[in-house]
Amino acid sequence: MHKYLDIESVSGLSRAEARERFASDGPNELPSARRRGVLRAAFDVFREPMFLLLVACGAIYFVLGDRREAFMLLGFVIVIMGITLYQEQKTEHALEALKDLSSPRALVIRDGQQTRIAGREVVKGDMILLFEGDRVPADAALVSCINLSIDESLLTGESAPVKKFPCEGDYRIGRPGGDGLTFVYSGTLVVQGQGIARVEETGARTELGKIGKALSSIETEQTFVQKETKKLVGTIAVVGTALCALVVVLYGFSRHDWLHGFLAGITLAMATLPEEFPVVLTVFFALGAWRISKNNVLTRRVPAIETLGSTTVLCVDKTGTLTLNKMSVSYVFSNGRYYTLLGHKPGDFPEVFHQTVEFAMLASQKDPFDPMERAIKELGNSKLCDTEHIHDNWALITEYPLDARLLAMSRVWKSPDGRDYIIASKGAPEAVLDLCHIEGARAAELLEHVKTLAARGLRVLGVAKASFTATDLPGGQHDFVFEFLGFLGLEDPVRPGVKEAIAECRKAGIRVIMITGDHPVTAQNIARSIGLRSYDDIITGGELEKMSGAELRERLKHSNIFARAVPEQKLKIIRALKENGEIVAMTGDGVNDAPALKAADIGIAMGNRGTDVAREASALVLVDDDFTSIVRAVKMGRRIFENLKKAMSYIFAVHVPIAGMSLLPVLFKWPLALLPVHIVFLELIIDPACSVVFEAEPAEPGLMERPPRKRGAPLFGKKTVFYSLVQGFGVLAIVCAVFIAALNGGGGELEARTMAFATLIFANLGLILTNRSWSSTIISTLRSKNTALWAVLSGAVIFLGLVLYLPPLRELFHFEVLHFADLVICACGGAVSIAWFEILKVVNKKRNVSIA
Repeated sequence: MHKYLDIESVSGLSRAEARERFASDGPNELPSARRRGVLRAAFDVFREPMFLLLVACGAIYFVLGDRREAFMLLGFVIVIMGITLYQEQKTEHALEALKDLSSPRALVIRDGQQTRIAGREVVKGDMILLFEGDRVPADAALVSCINLSIDESLLTGESAPVKKFPCEGDYRIGRPGGDGLTFVYSGTLVVQGQGIARVEETGARTELGKIGKALSSIETEQTFVQKETKKLVGTIAVVGTALCALVVVLYGFSRHDWLHGFLAGITLAMATLPEEFPVVLTVFFALGAWRISKNNVLTRRVPAIETLGSTTVLCVDKTGTLTLNKMSVSYVFSNGRYYTLLGHKPGDFPEVFHQTVEFAMLASQKDPFDPMERAIKELGNSKLCDTEHIHDNWALITEYPLDARLLAMSRVWKSPDGRDYIIASKGAPEAVLDLCHIEGARAAELLEHVKTLAARGLRVLGVAKASFTATDLPGGQHDFVFEFLGFLGLEDPVRPGVKEAIAECRKAGIRVIMITGDHPVTAQNIARSIGLRSYDDIITGGELEKMSGAELRERLKHSNIFARAVPEQKLKIIRALKENGEIVAMTGDGVNDAPALKAADIGIAMGNRGTDVAREASALVLVDDDFTSIVRAVKMGRRIFENLKKAMSYIFAVHVPIAGMSLLPVLFKWPLALLPVHIVFLELIIDPACSVVFEAEPAEPGLMERPPRKRGAPLFGKKTVFYSLVQGFGVLAIVCAVFIAALNGGGGELEARTMAFATLIFANLGLILTNRSWSSTIISTLRSKNTALWAVLSGAVIFLGLVLYLPPLRELFHFEVLHFADLVICACGGAVSIAWFEILKVVNKKRNVSIA
């Protein structure tokens, strides 16, 4: 029997030796990440083509004398740069959070005295003391310990604490995971017992440090929309600049009027330069982050929102993600009977099971830190609170801790009015049966019940009792005459709603893969209970270690469960999935998840239980740790992407007639139809329409029943671009026809320009309405609520009335007054220009064909 550690015999390092090793090995902390200076980061952001084009547009407006529009565009530059810099600075905090976690306070023995020092001052060879609630400051080998249990979920993902035993000569640190190891690891938590350990590795050489190294080596990729838009903007900018120069030259040489030629060139440049694209991306992602936050999901890297809606594979860590990371007693076995605690009312607990729970409580701490002992106490307080089986007034005399030879522990009690000692024991089923001297057929029968519980993925504890009347207690647990009472089956319960969330993912074409450090049987049972498919096809960490990259990529096409996986293997799985062309989202909460969270296309960390490291390495954070929030976030991501696609299509379409009416008069020597002031007016409609109206569009029916967007599939697909251009050219044809008819009808240049502009405004409003949905007609979409739409439509009509009928504005725009009949012609022209697309929607709906 042991109760206290023999600390007196340990002298530890001398202070002089510790100083020398600190000087040679460095501090026990992770190296700081190299940070870019603010000016360097700002320069990298500023040189992006999208930002350069915004600055160029602002400069053009300055030249035109429209300072308000210029300041607005330059304001966008400053705001976007500020947001980008802020997000980049936040992502660099991951290593800092990991650094803080890896350097807790430590109690060491130096020169034979106990000294508490900063964790960063621990050196190799230090003797550290560990007690309940302590965080281990470095990787170390146990010299001695009593009933020591460590929570290693931070590194392994295992929800249950693991038992530790003293090291016998071999001080080479092994890998974490599983009971019976003789090593403790930096960053893990002591949940029970006490121990003395010799430090073997510090800083970046610890298991925690290796994760930090992997994390620092992973670069965050740009999203597909960012890459695609960047390429598109660059292409349009080159084409627009070339057309601008061509117009200036053609106009100057053909009409010998270089001033108006320069004006026509600027107008065309303003018509073609896509300054809306970066603005739309910023607004959509910023408002999308706000909308997603209302579903308890915080966005750390805003552009990742569009990737979320495109996710094809969701990799989840079991502990704390699918489960509550909180042990509970699910089954009690006693006298040949089982009792399940799932679905039973508080008072429904048969007497036959009372004693098993009573002595399991007596074999545990009164105020337990260990999750399994907490679960036992919660069960006893719930089921036995009004019975004689609660013994708050009993006195604890001593305890017999478990050791490597006997995985059971006993606690000796005495009641105030009793003469005998009462002994309660709990531990591994085989150990408890050994204490009770049960052998042969009886032992085989009981072990069959253990297998039954273990097959459900439960951790099984045996419970026994004894009494003793002698004065002196014996030296070992085997000297008592124990009576077997029963078994307890404990589990980490599945989170509510997870099964339904996974079914939603499957419906949305998203495959769910579980990656855990737990035992394969536990993983299989969790997978079965949440409805994860192919739960019989399990790959263990050992099998994964032997696989080549090609073998893993092939197995990943149908395997959904990985058990006993270590951090590096999680990262390997993520990378293999990406090589298979999948868009991967990864959820997690521990330090062990951080590299995979960062390497995934989108990392999703748990907010409540998640470590700072996991949160800093992720793109999204689930505030309520609710797995079902992921499904709502995916739906929101899909809605954002679909609406972004509509907005981009509208921008394509509306710029065709604007650019066309700026170019055609130059080519055919007509009077200029559009002047810079007209472009500014049109932007007052285009900007809010593409960035606010389409962003506010509700999700279309069946959005979560469509397959995810494929990796590499362009935002601007061939069909999307084709229909957008056809829309634009249709509007251009009508506007051009109205302009020519007015010119040939003797109305003159001002009337023709006014008629063409009014037609373009009405057609623009038609483009907004028809692009709200590529499957439902305008009449159908008008039933859905969109406050921003009506604000833009009414504002456009009011502004058109002001420039047509307010003399100062009419003169500024070089217009003439239009009669009612003229306005009707313009409105009908605008409606006709998009009527064909509405007819196409109806035809395709009857044929059950999608336009894009």
